[in-house]
Amino acid sequence: MTTLEHANITVPSIDAAIRFLNIVAPDFKVRADEYRDDHYRWAHIGNDYNYLALQEPNEKVSAEDRRNPYYDIGINHLALTVSGVEDIKAKLELAGYRVNGDMQSEPFRKRVYFWDEAGFEWELVEYFTDEVAKRYIYE
Repeated sequence: MTTLEHANITVPSIDAAIRFLNIVAPDFKVRADEYRDDHYRWAHIGNDYNYLALQEPNEKVSAEDRRNPYYDIGINHLALTVSGVEDIKAKLELAGYRVNGDMQSEPFRKRVYFWDEAGFEWELVEYFTDEVAKRYIYE
């Protein structure tokens, strides 16, 4: 079986990304956080099997996200499988993160979308079955 090991994302602030991920994925730990020779910062945050490779732009003053998600080519959102999606939603709202739409409840999953401080959209999904045919509804 193929699994996604990591995604590499350039973010305006690694610290802001870590704050968001600490709420969403409490099992994720900072595995590495370093500065390269040309003085840009990178970090890996995740668990023993999956992680996000985060990098800050070399030239922050000229770095700007001009992409329009769902219209321009690029990543629209990242989805994380979580436990306790309702509790995570409440914690994110309490921390001031912006929800994108209502919680979507289906018989075998619940999911919700949030924007982080960088403007990235995250889908958080909790499954209530291991039966693949019941997990995904394509109607």
